[in-house]
Amino acid sequence: MTSTAVRHRHPLEPLTADEIRLAATLLKSRRGLTPDTRFVMMALKEPPKGAPGAPPREVFVVLRDRRHRRTYEAVVSLTAEDVTSWRALPGARTAVTEEDFAQCDAAVRADGRWQDAMRRRGVTDFSLAMVDAWPTGHPGHHTDWPGRRLAYALTFVRAHPRDNGYARPVENLVVLVDLDSLEILDVLDRGVVPLPSLSGNYDPDERGDDDNWPPAVEERTDLKPIEITQPQGPSFDVDGYAVRWQKWRLRLGFTVREGLVLHQVGYQDQGRVRPILHRASLAEMYTPYGDAGFTHRLKNAFDEGEYGAGFMVNALERGCDCLGEIHYFDAVAHDQDGEPVTLPHAICLHEEDMNIAWKHTDFRTGRVVTRRQRRLVISSFAVLGNYQYGYFWYLYLDGTIAFEVKLTGMISTGAYTGTCPPSGTAVAPGLYGPHHQHFFSMRLDMAVDGPHNSVYEVDSVPLPVDDHNPYGNAWRTEPRLLASETQAQQRLAHPATGRHWNIVNPHRRNGLGEPTAYQLVPSSGLLPMQPAGTPAWHRARFCYGHLWVTAHDPAQMYAAGDYPNQHPGDAGLPAYVQADRPTADADIVLWHTFGEHHVVRPEDWPAMPVVATGFTLRPNGFFDGNPALDLPAPNACHAAKGTQHHDDPH
Repeated sequence: MTSTAVRHRHPLEPLTADEIRLAATLLKSRRGLTPDTRFVMMALKEPPKGAPGAPPREVFVVLRDRRHRRTYEAVVSLTAEDVTSWRALPGARTAVTEEDFAQCDAAVRADGRWQDAMRRRGVTDFSLAMVDAWPTGHPGHHTDWPGRRLAYALTFVRAHPRDNGYARPVENLVVLVDLDSLEILDVLDRGVVPLPSLSGNYDPDERGDDDNWPPAVEERTDLKPIEITQPQGPSFDVDGYAVRWQKWRLRLGFTVREGLVLHQVGYQDQGRVRPILHRASLAEMYTPYGDAGFTHRLKNAFDEGEYGAGFMVNALERGCDCLGEIHYFDAVAHDQDGEPVTLPHAICLHEEDMNIAWKHTDFRTGRVVTRRQRRLVISSFAVLGNYQYGYFWYLYLDGTIAFEVKLTGMISTGAYTGTCPPSGTAVAPGLYGPHHQHFFSMRLDMAVDGPHNSVYEVDSVPLPVDDHNPYGNAWRTEPRLLASETQAQQRLAHPATGRHWNIVNPHRRNGLGEPTAYQLVPSSGLLPMQPAGTPAWHRARFCYGHLWVTAHDPAQMYAAGDYPNQHPGDAGLPAYVQADRPTADADIVLWHTFGEHHVVRPEDWPAMPVVATGFTLRPNGFFDGNPALDLPAPNACHAAKGTQHHDDPH
């Protein structure tokens, strides 16, 4: 199956190329924009919940006037073909764009001080250098450069144009760049560390016999094909961005900041589609590095707010990223002139067999009843510098929703002589990977059976040993209502008590008379290593709690705030909860943070094996019983009946 044209416009469907072009044209003409004003982010301005009729089609735009160092927000009405809102944001620094990245690279290469530093390291062919623009964090120590939008440029060297440059990092060399004027403000060189001698090429076509680490090995030849076939086609239907699969109903969305978005997720039951999620998206990604070395101590990237994950989606390939009967969705982004850019095969939709859904053996009669699980997979991959992140939503036949981030790609490297630095691991001679962490904040605009929900934090606790519990074996669950934003801020996962969070609708009851609910089950209890009061703590406060609950506000979309680039901190969730709004029986948003603790291994080089982290939303009284009881027996089980006393042919 291939991408299909959208047959109608739904208010939540992503912007088309024509809409992006029209919005940019209107802004340029109505506001008299000069070429110095760059389009940083353009996205659909989503209509309010429950907006009647056909709401106006609007575009939210972030712009940077590089000449005057000003940031603007605008709203363009495509319906009225006019600019309906325009405001300046003093002090806000916009994200690093693809254009910034390329221009920073060129500016650094042309600087004589940088060239001298490279010659001191034996590099004379500057065309083989790779320059990566890293955000500076909050550069309070850069008092000589007030109001500037800055980046730290780090350098790596290729041995030839297709070589893996991350195998040869230029240690102790940091270049401070003004991204607006492209001035090189400072070149900081703390001393030469020899470039590692060996390449780190992972592509068999580029691996040498004796100059690569790890040494080359023969490609395996004994893997037999696995064929995924669906001769009757897939079980899902797609209409534009609307998806129907089994009893699931949802819409897909896409923004250049968040990437893949889910809208209006519901499950058909009891003769109606019961809502579960109004909107679900990744609200921020944060990667703090744990190495105090000069080149690495300021590596703290907010990959959404400081770059934009949607810009970097990878074109997914059949047989590589997805298997089986596939439907691809293209995405439309934009360049810094406001021209649309189509990102082909940005989202992949397919089904996967997932082993057993449920099974029971009656040992008295020998009868075995088995049903197989299946899931719908909605995936996208973002290429964010050296790392690649796969975003995978899973919908299961039993009403379960899961989300997983798959991390792979390339570690950020450093060079050393003598002993490997203590905050990293050697991965090749003279090359190491600094330890670091990855945090992901998911924004879940809940709608369990309707717009008003409450959240209970649930722990399992032992009962006291007394006459009612003489053997001390009894325990119960203990729910605690998170009734306000103050009570619901910075809640922690607690695996020892099986802690989960129950999202209930107090106005809907199941067949047992209990409120209908879904439970958020965390799989990660990771917290940042940087202590309270540090710059990292101030700038990434959302990471220091695994759950926050806020009252719904369409202006509050991002866990670290709208403009984390060079922001001093305490924005986003810490600011949102200051209002201490009620969160019981209310229109609420859950913010769940989970992560991956990356103590680097030699096996992570040169291409890192996938590791995954995520969470699960499971029905908890949403149904009256197992909603997958109606699954048909697998074909093989049908064929086996009559010859055995069970549904399993084995």
